[in-house]
Amino acid sequence: MEEASAATGAGGATILTSGIPVSVSCTASADGDASADPTATAAAAAASTVGDDEHDSKEVVLRRYFLHEWEIVSDILRRIVDAGGFAEPADVQRIRSIMDKYQEEGQLLEPYLESIISPLMLLVRSKTMELGAGTDELLDIIKPLCIIIYTLVTVCGYKSVIKFFPHQVSDLEPAVALLEKCHKMSSATALRQESTGEMETKCVVLLWLYILVLIPFDISSVDTSIATADHVDGPETVPLVTRILDICKDYLCSSGPMRRMSGLLLARLLTRPDMPKVFSSFMEWAQRILLSVTDDFVDQFRSIGIVEALASIFKIGNRRVLCDAVPGIWNNCSVVMKTNIASRSSLLRKFLVKLAQRVALISLPPRSPSWRYQSISSSLGANLSTSTDGSWTSSGSAQQVNIDQTDKSSLEEDMDVPEIVEEIIDLLLTGLRDSDTIVRWSAAKGVGRITARLTPALSEEVLSSILQLFSPGEGDGSWHGGCLALAELARRGLLLPSSFPDVIPVIIKALHYDVRRGPHSIGSHVRDAAAYVCWAFGRAYTNFDMKAVLQQLAPHLLTVNCRRAASAAFQENVGRQGNFPHGIDIVNAADYFALASRSNSYLNVAVFVAQYKEYLHPFAEELLCNKISHWERSLRELAAQALSMLVQYDMDYFTGYALEKLVPCTLSSDLCTRHGATLAAGEIALKLYQLGFTFTTGIVPAIEKARLYRGKGGEIMRSAVSRFIACISMAGISLNEKTKRSLLETLNENLRHPNAQIQCAAVDALKHFIPTYLVSSGEKIANDIIAKYLTLLDDPNVAARRGAALALGTLPYEFLVLKWMPIISKLCSSCTIEHKPDDPDAEARVNSVRGLILVCETLTASVEHNSSFGDCIYSYIKDKVIQALFRALDDYAVDNRGDVGSWVREAAMDALERCTFILCKRDNIAVRITQVAEHESESIDIDANAVNTRCQLFDSSIAQDLVAGIAKQAVEKIDKIREIAVKTLKRIFYNQEQFIPSIPYREVLEQIIPNRSDLEWAVPAVSYPRFVKLLQVSCYSKPVLSGLVISTGGLQESLRKASTSALVDYLQDSDINTIDEGKNREYLLSCDLLWVLEHYQKCDRVVTPTLKTVETLLSKKVFLGEGHSEFYSGLIKSLGPELKGSKDFAKLSAGLSILGYISSQSDGSGSKAFSQLLTFLGHRYPKIRKAAADQVYLVLLQNDSLIAAENMDKAQEVIAETCWEGDVEEARRKRSELNEMAGFGATTSQKPGNEETRRKTDERNAASTDENKSYSSLVDFSGY
Repeated sequence: MEEASAATGAGGATILTSGIPVSVSCTASADGDASADPTATAAAAAASTVGDDEHDSKEVVLRRYFLHEWEIVSDILRRIVDAGGFAEPADVQRIRSIMDKYQEEGQLLEPYLESIISPLMLLVRSKTMELGAGTDELLDIIKPLCIIIYTLVTVCGYKSVIKFFPHQVSDLEPAVALLEKCHKMSSATALRQESTGEMETKCVVLLWLYILVLIPFDISSVDTSIATADHVDGPETVPLVTRILDICKDYLCSSGPMRRMSGLLLARLLTRPDMPKVFSSFMEWAQRILLSVTDDFVDQFRSIGIVEALASIFKIGNRRVLCDAVPGIWNNCSVVMKTNIASRSSLLRKFLVKLAQRVALISLPPRSPSWRYQSISSSLGANLSTSTDGSWTSSGSAQQVNIDQTDKSSLEEDMDVPEIVEEIIDLLLTGLRDSDTIVRWSAAKGVGRITARLTPALSEEVLSSILQLFSPGEGDGSWHGGCLALAELARRGLLLPSSFPDVIPVIIKALHYDVRRGPHSIGSHVRDAAAYVCWAFGRAYTNFDMKAVLQQLAPHLLTVNCRRAASAAFQENVGRQGNFPHGIDIVNAADYFALASRSNSYLNVAVFVAQYKEYLHPFAEELLCNKISHWERSLRELAAQALSMLVQYDMDYFTGYALEKLVPCTLSSDLCTRHGATLAAGEIALKLYQLGFTFTTGIVPAIEKARLYRGKGGEIMRSAVSRFIACISMAGISLNEKTKRSLLETLNENLRHPNAQIQCAAVDALKHFIPTYLVSSGEKIANDIIAKYLTLLDDPNVAARRGAALALGTLPYEFLVLKWMPIISKLCSSCTIEHKPDDPDAEARVNSVRGLILVCETLTASVEHNSSFGDCIYSYIKDKVIQALFRALDDYAVDNRGDVGSWVREAAMDALERCTFILCKRDNIAVRITQVAEHESESIDIDANAVNTRCQLFDSSIAQDLVAGIAKQAVEKIDKIREIAVKTLKRIFYNQEQFIPSIPYREVLEQIIPNRSDLEWAVPAVSYPRFVKLLQVSCYSKPVLSGLVISTGGLQESLRKASTSALVDYLQDSDINTIDEGKNREYLLSCDLLWVLEHYQKCDRVVTPTLKTVETLLSKKVFLGEGHSEFYSGLIKSLGPELKGSKDFAKLSAGLSILGYISSQSDGSGSKAFSQLLTFLGHRYPKIRKAAADQVYLVLLQNDSLIAAENMDKAQEVIAETCWEGDVEEARRKRSELNEMAGFGATTSQKPGNEETRRKTDERNAASTDENKSYSSLVDFSGY
C-alpha cells in the first residue's frame, strides 16, 4: 500500500516504461479516442519531441513512448492476419514478453487495445463460424490467439479488454459450442513450463460469453434448439442456458482463473430479467453445496467459486429480486464463516466478507445521506482556482457539516435497520481483526459502504466500535484494519470533523506503531495504513476544517518510519490544503525516490527539512526519544549521525536539553537505549566541537566513572564505546591521566576482541586518541605501547594478533620514529604464511599487510627526504617491505572457508601500489634535489643518467616483478581478484599525479590494458583474450602462465572454456608477433610450461591444473607433430616424480593422457613415455589401472612401432581381455608380459622381494596425502 499511496500523491506519479521516465499528471484525462489507429498517431508522435509532453494529451504521450515496441507488435499482428490466424509460437512469446513489462502500468497499453484485440477476436469468430466449434483444427488455430488476448487481460484487466469483443446476437450459440469443446479437452500444462493455451482459451471464451449474454432479447428467442423442437408448453429452462450453467458450475471448483471468469458469466446471466427460474434454481444449488461443504480441497475451491459468484450476483443484481434470497444466503454465509475450511483459506474469508457486505447493502435502501461531509470542490484544479477567502470557506463548511436536527430526527425515525445488517456489521468489524490483509481491506471497504446508508447515530456507533480496535491489547492486525476503516470513512465523507478530537490521537499513535518481536519488529503495515488515513484526510476535507489537524499531523508525517507512504500523504495535504509551512520546498526535497534510501532520508532529507524551525524540534525529539532506543542497531547508528547533523541549527538545544537527556540514558539498563545514547552523545560532542563549542572537563569523567561500557551489552557496546572515544578525542575534550589510562585500556581490550567490527572501531579510536592524549606523555609511554603491540603480534590468540597489526599501523610518526625498524621487520614477517605455519591465520596476515603500508606511509610523510635517516627508511622499504609484499602476493592458503589467501593477495596488491608511489615520489624529489645541488656547485659534464641511476630506488627489476606479480592475479580464477588486479595496473600505468617509470614493455602493456572504463574485466570473455598476449613477452610470460593454468585447468566449467579458448586463439592468431624474433608461440609456451612444472614441483595446486592444461592443448592438436621432442622429454622428466606415489586421481588421469599422447608420436620420446605408461598397469588403484590400459590400447592402435609386429595382436589381446580392475597381482603379471613384448622387461620389472617394502612405502605416503581429495576424485570419475 505504501507504493500505491505514493503513486497517487499530489504532484503526480512517475512511472518507468521501457527505461524511459514518463511523468503522468494525476488530473490528466484518459478519455482519448482508444479506437484510433496507433500507427497513424505514432507517426505524428515520432515527429514531436519529449519536451512537448506537457502540452500533449495523455494518449499522445503514452503512444510516443510505446512507439518502438508498437511497430514490433503491429508487424506480428499483420503476419497473423495475413496467415489467416496461424501464429508462430515465437511471435506469441515475443508479444507476451513485451506486454508483461507493463504489468504495473497497464493503462499505458489502453490506447492500443482495440488495434490488438479487435483483429484477433474477429479471427476467433470467423474461424469458429468457418470450421465449426467441434473441430480440433479450430482449437489449434485459436489457442495462440487466446494466449495473446489473455495476456492483455492480466495486464489491463478484463473490463478494458472485453469492450472490443464482437457481440452480435448470432455469435451466442457458436460461442457456447466453442466453450463446450474447450471444456471437453484435457489440460496438458500441469508439468510444462510453457502454456499450451487450454486455460487461456477457456478464459477468453467465458469473457466473450460475458458480453454476449447481455443481448437485449429473450435468450429463448435466439436458441435454435427451441425453434426446432416440438414442445407444447416449453421447458422451464432453455437448453442453451442449461449448457452454460453446467459448464460454469464445473469451473467453479477450478483453482485457476476460470473460476473467476465463470462467476462473472453466471452473474451476468442469472441477473437477466428473463432468468427468474434459473436464478432460483442456482440459489438452491449454491445453498445446498455450501451447507454440505467438507475439508476436501475440491470442496474448498468449489466453496470459493460459489461465494465469489454470489458476491458478483449481489453486486449487479436487481434489489427486488435479491431481497428474497437474503435470509438464506446470510445464514449460509454465517455457517461457512465458522467452518475449518474458512479458517484455513484467506481467499474464502475475503469473498465471504465481500458477499456479506453486499447482502447488507441489498437489505438497506439506497440513499445518499444528507449528513455526509462534502468538500467544496473535489478537483485539485478547482481548488487552486477558487478564492482563498477564509470566511467563505468557513461558512461553506458550516453548511455542510451542520445538520438540521428535525431532518436528523426524521432520518432516524424513517430508518429501520434490519437485524441482519447489525449482524453483518459485527462480522465486518471482526474481519478488521483478521490475520490477512486482503480480508481486512475488504472488510474496511464494506464498513465504509454500509455506513454511508446508516443514520448519523448509527454511524457514530460504528466509529466507536472501530476506535476500540486501537486499544493496547489488540494486535497489529486490528490496528491495521482500524486504520483502513477510518480511511474509507474519511474518503467517503462519513467521518465528520466533530469526531477529529477522538480520531487524530489514534492516528498519531498508529503513525508510530512499532512493536518488537524477537530479532525484528512489526508495524510497518500499520504505519503505512495510518499514512493512508492522512492521505484521505487531505483529499476529503477543506483547509478550514483541516487547519488545526494539520498542525498535529505534519511533524508526525515527517518523522514516521514508513517514509514513502508518509511522503505521499504529506504531498497530498500540501497540494490540497496549503497550510503546511514551507510545504512546497519540503515536497520537492522529500519526494518518493529521495526517500527510497533510509540513509539518504536520515542524513540528507531530514537535515534539509530540519532547517525550518517548525520541524527541527519535532525531528530532534523523535530521534532522541524513539530512534536512538530503536531495536535495530543500524537505525540507532543512523539516528546518532542524524542528531549530530541537526546540531548546526540550534546549538543551545543540543548542549543543554539533548546532552542532559542523553548522558543519563548511557546508564540505562536497556541495552538498545544505552547503545544509542552512547553513540549519540559522542557524535553530538564531536559536532559541537567542530562548531566551536568548548566543553567543560566534567562530561567524560562522569560517563567514564559510570563505566557505561561494562556489564551487559557485550559486543554491541564495545563498538559504541570505541566510537565515543574517537569522538571525544577529535573534539579534544580535556581528560585527567586516570581517565586516559582507563580509556586506553578499554581500546586495548577491544583490539583483542575476535569481532572484526569491534577491532576496526577500536583502531579508528586509537588513531585519534593517541595523537590527542598520549603523544605529549613522553617516550616511556610510547615505548610501552609499541612493545605491547609488538608482543601481541606473537600472541597465541589470533584476534590479538589481528588487532595488534592494525594498531601498529595507526601509531603517529612521533611513536614510530622511536622503533621504526623493529616495527617494520615484525610486520614484514607477520605478512607471510611461513611466519606461523602451524597456525596460519589469514586475517592476521591481511591486517599485517595493511598495518605495514600504513606505517610506511606515516614515516615517509613526515621524514626529511634528504636526510640520512630518510634514506635508511626508503632503503629499508625497498629491500624489506617490497619483498615481503611480493611474498604476500603469493599467498594461496586454503581453509574450510575456501581461498582465504585471496584476502592477503588483495591487500598485498593495494599495498604494492601504494609502496610504488612512495618510492617513485621519493625518486622524483631526490632527482630534483641532486640536480639543484649539482647546478649550485657549477660542476661540468654532468651525466643526467648517472644522476637518475644514483637516485633511483624504484628500478626496472622491481617494476618487472610488480607488473608480473599483479598480472598473474589478473588471469587467475577469482573474478573479484582479476578485476582488482587490472584496476591496480591501470592506476599504476595512468596515474596523473605520479608517473611510474622503468616498466618494461610499457607500450605492450598499455595496449592490453587501455585507459577505458567500459571494459568488464571480471568477465572472463573480456579479460583472458587480452592478457594471454602477455605470453609473448618473456619477462612476464612465466608468471602470467603460472596463473593462467589455474583457470585453464580448473574445475569451473565456464572459466575453463573462456580461458582455454583465449589461449588456443592466441596460439592460432597469426597477427600476434612474438617479442623474441625467430621463436614461434608454441615453442615459447612449451618452454614456459616446463618452467612452471619445474618451479612448482610437487605443488599440486599448480601442477595438477598445468597437466590438465597440457592435456587439453594436446587434445586440440597443439604440440603434436615434429619439432617438439625437447618438450616431450621435459614433460616425461617432470611426470616421473609428480606421478610417483601420488593418490590424486585428477593428476594421475591427466598424466596418463599426456603419456598416451606422447607415446603416440613416432620420435624417440614415444618409447620412453610408453615405458612409463606401462608401469601404471600395476597401480594399486583399480581405476588407474583401467585408465592406463585404455591409454595403452589407444597408443598401440596409433603407433605400431612400439611393439614388434609379431607381438602386436597378442599385446592387444592381453589388454582387451584382462580385467584390470580385478586382482592387482594378476594385473601385474599381465603388465610383465607386455613389458617383455615391448622389450622393457629388465627395465620395468620389480623384484618380488621389494614388494613388501613398496607396499609399506605406499602406506606411509597415503597417510601424508589429502585423502579426501583423492577419494572424491575417484568417486567422481567412477560416476557414483
